[in-house]
Amino acid sequence: MPVMRLDACQPVPPALREAARGLPAGAPILVMVHGYRYSPQRNAHDPHRHILAPEAAPGRMSWPQELGFRGDPAEGLALTLGWEARGRLRGAYDRAQQVGAGLGRLADELACLAGRPVGLIGHSLGGRVALQALAHAAPGSVGRVVLLAGAEFQDAARAALDTPGGGAAEILNITARENDPFDFALEQWLTRGRARAIGAGLGQPRAQWLDVQIDDAAVLDALEALGFPTARGARLMSHWTPYRRAGLFAFYRAALCHPWALPLGLLRHHLPVRGQPRWSRLLAGPAKLGGLRA
Repeated sequence: MPVMRLDACQPVPPALREAARGLPAGAPILVMVHGYRYSPQRNAHDPHRHILAPEAAPGRMSWPQELGFRGDPAEGLALTLGWEARGRLRGAYDRAQQVGAGLGRLADELACLAGRPVGLIGHSLGGRVALQALAHAAPGSVGRVVLLAGAEFQDAARAALDTPGGGAAEILNITARENDPFDFALEQWLTRGRARAIGAGLGQPRAQWLDVQIDDAAVLDALEALGFPTARGARLMSHWTPYRRAGLFAFYRAALCHPWALPLGLLRHHLPVRGQPRWSRLLAGPAKLGGLRA
Protein backbone atom coordinates (compact mmCIF):
# COMPACT_ATOMS: atom_id res chain seq x y z
CA MET A 1 0.00 0.00 0.00
CA PRO A 2 1.55 3.34 -1.00
CA VAL A 3 2.27 6.09 1.49
CA MET A 4 -0.61 8.57 1.36
CA ARG A 5 -0.34 12.30 1.90
CA LEU A 6 -2.85 14.76 3.24
CA ASP A 7 -2.61 18.45 4.02
CA ALA A 8 -4.55 20.03 6.84
CA CYS A 9 -6.31 22.41 4.45
CA GLN A 10 -7.66 19.62 2.23
CA PRO A 11 -10.73 17.37 2.50
CA VAL A 12 -10.15 13.70 3.23
CA PRO A 13 -9.81 11.91 -0.13
CA PRO A 14 -12.02 8.86 -0.78
CA ALA A 15 -8.87 6.80 -1.51
CA LEU A 16 -7.74 7.26 2.09
CA ARG A 17 -11.04 6.00 3.44
CA GLU A 18 -10.89 3.02 1.08
CA ALA A 19 -7.34 2.24 2.19
CA ALA A 20 -8.33 2.31 5.86
CA ARG A 21 -11.38 0.14 5.20
CA GLY A 22 -9.32 -2.42 3.28
CA LEU A 23 -6.37 -2.78 5.67
CA PRO A 24 -5.23 -6.37 6.27
CA ALA A 25 -5.83 -7.78 9.75
CA GLY A 26 -3.17 -6.63 12.19
CA ALA A 27 -1.72 -3.98 9.87
CA PRO A 28 -1.20 -0.62 11.61
CA ILE A 29 -2.31 2.89 10.71
CA LEU A 30 0.32 5.53 11.41
CA VAL A 31 0.12 9.31 10.94
CA MET A 32 3.36 11.30 10.71
CA VAL A 33 3.41 15.04 11.48
CA HIS A 34 6.27 17.44 10.80
CA GLY A 35 7.25 20.41 12.93
CA TYR A 36 8.09 24.09 12.64
CA ARG A 37 9.14 25.87 9.42
CA TYR A 38 7.64 23.43 6.94
CA SER A 39 4.86 24.40 4.53
CA PRO A 40 3.10 22.19 1.95
CA GLN A 41 2.38 25.37 -0.03
CA ARG A 42 6.06 26.10 -0.78
CA ASN A 43 8.13 23.65 -2.78
CA ALA A 44 11.36 24.54 -0.98
CA HIS A 45 9.75 23.84 2.39
CA ASP A 46 7.27 21.12 1.44
CA PRO A 47 7.54 18.31 4.02
CA HIS A 48 6.28 15.82 1.43
CA ARG A 49 9.47 16.52 -0.53
CA HIS A 50 11.67 16.24 2.55
CA ILE A 51 11.26 14.13 5.71
CA LEU A 52 7.74 12.94 4.78
CA ALA A 53 8.62 11.89 1.24
CA PRO A 54 7.76 8.26 0.41
CA GLU A 55 11.35 7.67 -0.70
CA ALA A 56 14.54 9.28 0.50
CA ALA A 57 16.25 11.72 -1.85
CA PRO A 58 20.07 11.83 -1.97
CA GLY A 59 21.35 13.30 1.28
CA ARG A 60 17.92 13.23 2.91
CA MET A 61 15.85 10.80 4.93
CA SER A 62 12.32 9.53 4.56
CA TRP A 63 10.27 8.95 7.71
CA PRO A 64 7.95 6.50 5.93
CA GLN A 65 10.89 4.41 4.75
CA GLU A 66 12.60 4.57 8.13
CA LEU A 67 9.38 3.38 9.77
CA GLY A 68 9.19 0.42 7.40
CA PHE A 69 6.58 1.58 4.88
CA ARG A 70 7.79 0.61 1.41
CA GLY A 71 4.61 -0.26 -0.44
CA ASP A 72 3.67 -3.75 0.77
CA PRO A 73 0.00 -3.80 1.92
CA ALA A 74 0.97 -5.95 4.89
CA GLU A 75 3.07 -3.07 6.26
CA GLY A 76 -0.06 -1.05 6.98
CA LEU A 77 -1.21 2.45 6.11
CA ALA A 78 1.16 5.39 6.43
CA LEU A 79 -0.35 8.88 6.26
CA THR A 80 1.87 11.97 6.08
CA LEU A 81 0.14 15.11 7.34
CA GLY A 82 1.31 18.49 6.12
CA TRP A 83 0.32 21.83 7.62
CA GLU A 84 1.34 25.48 7.49
CA ALA A 85 4.11 25.71 10.09
CA ARG A 86 6.04 28.74 8.85
CA GLY A 87 5.93 32.31 10.07
CA ARG A 88 6.20 33.51 13.65
CA LEU A 89 6.48 30.84 16.30
CA ARG A 90 3.38 32.07 18.15
CA GLY A 91 1.29 31.85 15.00
CA ALA A 92 2.54 28.35 14.18
CA TYR A 93 1.97 27.23 17.79
CA ASP A 94 -1.63 28.46 17.65
CA ARG A 95 -2.26 26.84 14.25
CA ALA A 96 -0.96 23.54 15.62
CA GLN A 97 -3.95 23.44 17.97
CA GLN A 98 -6.37 23.81 15.07
CA VAL A 99 -4.55 21.18 13.01
CA GLY A 100 -4.61 18.86 16.01
CA ALA A 101 -8.36 19.22 16.34
CA GLY A 102 -8.75 18.18 12.72
CA LEU A 103 -6.36 15.28 13.19
CA GLY A 104 -8.39 14.07 16.16
CA ARG A 105 -11.54 13.95 14.04
CA LEU A 106 -9.63 12.19 11.25
CA ALA A 107 -8.28 9.62 13.71
CA ASP A 108 -11.85 8.89 14.81
CA GLU A 109 -12.91 8.24 11.23
CA LEU A 110 -9.90 6.12 10.30
CA ALA A 111 -10.09 4.06 13.49
CA CYS A 112 -13.78 3.39 12.87
CA LEU A 113 -13.20 2.38 9.23
CA ALA A 114 -10.21 0.16 10.00
CA GLY A 115 -11.41 -1.25 13.31
CA ARG A 116 -8.16 -0.44 15.11
CA PRO A 117 -6.52 2.57 16.82
CA VAL A 118 -4.31 5.05 14.97
CA GLY A 119 -0.69 5.68 15.94
CA LEU A 120 0.78 9.20 15.82
CA ILE A 121 4.36 10.41 15.58
CA GLY A 122 5.28 14.09 15.49
CA HIS A 123 8.39 16.22 15.77
CA SER A 124 8.58 19.59 17.51
CA LEU A 125 5.29 21.43 16.90
CA GLY A 126 4.10 18.22 15.26
CA GLY A 127 4.15 16.83 18.79
CA ARG A 128 1.77 19.60 19.85
CA VAL A 129 -0.47 18.66 16.92
CA ALA A 130 -0.49 15.04 18.11
CA LEU A 131 -1.31 15.95 21.72
CA GLN A 132 -4.07 18.29 20.63
CA ALA A 133 -5.49 15.47 18.49
CA LEU A 134 -5.96 13.46 21.68
CA ALA A 135 -8.16 16.21 23.08
CA HIS A 136 -10.51 15.92 20.10
CA ALA A 137 -10.48 12.15 19.53
CA ALA A 138 -12.89 9.60 20.89
CA PRO A 139 -11.52 7.15 23.48
CA GLY A 140 -9.59 4.38 21.75
CA SER A 141 -9.22 6.16 18.39
CA VAL A 142 -5.58 6.92 19.11
CA GLY A 143 -3.38 4.19 20.56
CA ARG A 144 0.30 5.08 20.84
CA VAL A 145 1.82 8.52 20.37
CA VAL A 146 5.54 9.18 19.92
CA LEU A 147 6.62 12.78 20.56
CA LEU A 148 10.01 13.71 19.10
CA ALA A 149 11.39 16.75 20.97
CA GLY A 150 7.80 17.91 21.33
CA ALA A 151 7.30 21.68 21.37
CA GLU A 152 4.57 21.73 24.00
CA PHE A 153 4.17 22.70 27.65
CA GLN A 154 3.52 20.45 30.60
CA ASP A 155 0.18 21.99 31.51
CA ALA A 156 -1.16 21.68 27.94
CA ALA A 157 0.05 18.07 27.73
CA ARG A 158 -1.62 17.17 31.03
CA ALA A 159 -4.84 18.82 29.84
CA ALA A 160 -4.77 16.67 26.70
CA LEU A 161 -4.26 13.53 28.78
CA ASP A 162 -7.22 14.46 30.97
CA THR A 163 -9.63 14.28 28.03
CA PRO A 164 -11.50 11.05 27.17
CA GLY A 165 -9.35 10.49 24.07
CA GLY A 166 -6.14 11.32 25.88
CA GLY A 167 -6.95 9.05 28.79
CA ALA A 168 -7.02 6.01 26.50
CA ALA A 169 -3.70 6.71 24.72
CA GLU A 170 -0.08 5.89 25.58
CA ILE A 171 2.68 8.44 25.05
CA LEU A 172 6.40 7.97 24.54
CA ASN A 173 7.99 11.37 25.12
CA ILE A 174 11.36 11.27 23.33
CA THR A 175 13.64 13.88 24.86
CA ALA A 176 17.30 14.86 24.75
CA ARG A 177 19.44 17.23 26.74
CA GLU A 178 20.75 18.33 23.34
CA ASN A 179 17.34 19.99 22.89
CA ASP A 180 17.57 22.04 26.10
CA PRO A 181 18.34 25.37 24.38
CA PHE A 182 15.29 24.92 22.14
CA ASP A 183 13.03 24.05 25.09
CA PHE A 184 14.31 27.10 26.95
CA ALA A 185 13.72 29.34 23.92
CA LEU A 186 10.16 27.99 23.54
CA GLU A 187 9.44 28.77 27.19
CA GLN A 188 10.82 32.29 26.96
CA TRP A 189 9.29 33.27 23.61
CA LEU A 190 5.81 31.95 24.26
CA THR A 191 5.36 32.21 28.05
CA ARG A 192 8.22 34.43 29.26
CA GLY A 193 9.44 31.50 31.28
CA ARG A 194 6.18 30.89 33.15
CA ALA A 195 5.56 27.40 31.70
CA ARG A 196 7.82 24.36 31.45
CA ALA A 197 8.31 22.44 28.21
CA ILE A 198 7.77 18.66 28.07
CA GLY A 199 11.45 18.21 27.32
CA ALA A 200 11.69 18.25 31.13
CA GLY A 201 9.03 15.52 31.33
CA LEU A 202 5.36 15.79 32.21
CA GLY A 203 5.95 17.19 35.69
CA GLN A 204 3.85 14.52 37.41
CA PRO A 205 3.68 10.73 37.05
CA ARG A 206 1.08 9.24 34.72
CA ALA A 207 0.74 5.53 33.97
CA GLN A 208 0.31 6.24 30.28
CA TRP A 209 3.30 8.58 29.85
CA LEU A 210 6.96 7.55 29.56
CA ASP A 211 9.97 9.84 29.08
CA VAL A 212 12.82 8.42 26.99
CA GLN A 213 16.00 10.55 26.98
CA ILE A 214 17.82 9.30 23.90
CA ASP A 215 21.17 11.03 24.58
CA ASP A 216 21.54 9.26 27.93
CA ALA A 217 24.01 6.36 27.75
CA ALA A 218 21.92 4.34 30.21
CA VAL A 219 18.86 4.68 27.95
CA LEU A 220 20.88 3.61 24.92
CA ASP A 221 22.15 0.60 26.88
CA ALA A 222 18.56 -0.33 27.71
CA LEU A 223 17.40 0.05 24.12
CA GLU A 224 20.25 -2.15 22.93
CA ALA A 225 19.31 -4.80 25.49
CA LEU A 226 15.76 -4.70 24.09
CA GLY A 227 17.07 -5.31 20.59
CA PHE A 228 17.38 -1.73 19.32
CA PRO A 229 21.07 -0.80 18.98
CA THR A 230 21.35 2.94 18.53
CA ALA A 231 24.19 5.25 17.52
CA ARG A 232 26.24 6.70 20.39
CA GLY A 233 27.81 10.09 20.86
CA ALA A 234 26.33 13.43 21.87
CA ARG A 235 26.08 16.91 20.44
CA LEU A 236 26.16 20.24 22.18
CA MET A 237 22.70 21.09 20.90
CA SER A 238 20.30 19.61 18.38
CA HIS A 239 16.56 19.83 17.85
CA TRP A 240 16.65 16.93 15.39
CA THR A 241 18.42 14.20 17.37
CA PRO A 242 15.21 12.16 17.91
CA TYR A 243 14.96 11.38 14.21
CA ARG A 244 18.55 11.76 13.03
CA ARG A 245 20.21 9.39 15.51
CA ALA A 246 20.71 6.12 13.64
CA GLY A 247 18.76 3.15 14.98
CA LEU A 248 15.91 4.99 16.69
CA PHE A 249 13.34 4.48 13.96
CA ALA A 250 13.41 0.71 14.46
CA PHE A 251 12.39 1.39 18.07
CA TYR A 252 9.64 3.81 17.00
CA ARG A 253 8.33 1.33 14.43
CA ALA A 254 8.07 -1.43 17.02
CA ALA A 255 6.54 0.86 19.64
CA LEU A 256 3.90 2.24 17.27
CA CYS A 257 3.11 -0.67 14.98
CA HIS A 258 3.60 -3.56 17.41
CA PRO A 259 2.78 -2.06 20.83
CA TRP A 260 2.05 -5.48 22.26
CA ALA A 261 5.77 -6.28 21.83
CA LEU A 262 6.86 -3.20 23.82
CA PRO A 263 4.34 -2.58 26.62
CA LEU A 264 5.04 0.46 28.77
CA GLY A 265 5.63 -1.78 31.79
CA LEU A 266 8.47 -3.54 29.99
CA LEU A 267 10.02 -0.26 28.93
CA ARG A 268 9.76 1.16 32.44
CA HIS A 269 11.48 -1.94 33.79
CA HIS A 270 14.47 -1.44 31.49
CA LEU A 271 14.75 2.34 31.20
CA PRO A 272 16.17 4.69 33.86
CA VAL A 273 13.56 6.11 36.22
CA ARG A 274 14.78 9.70 35.84
CA GLY A 275 16.49 11.53 33.02
CA GLN A 276 19.44 13.84 33.37
CA PRO A 277 18.73 17.42 34.49
CA ARG A 278 18.44 20.33 32.11
CA TRP A 279 21.74 21.85 30.96
CA SER A 280 23.71 18.75 31.93
CA ARG A 281 24.85 18.43 28.30
CA LEU A 282 26.20 21.98 28.19
CA LEU A 283 27.78 21.76 31.62
CA ALA A 284 29.53 18.50 30.77
CA GLY A 285 30.74 19.78 27.38
CA PRO A 286 29.96 18.30 23.99
CA ALA A 287 31.33 15.08 22.61
CA LYS A 288 31.33 16.92 19.32
CA LEU A 289 29.88 20.14 18.04
CA GLY A 290 27.08 20.12 15.53
CA GLY A 291 23.45 19.21 15.29
CA LEU A 292 22.35 22.54 13.92
CA ARG A 293 20.92 21.24 10.66
CA ALA A 294 17.24 20.77 9.97
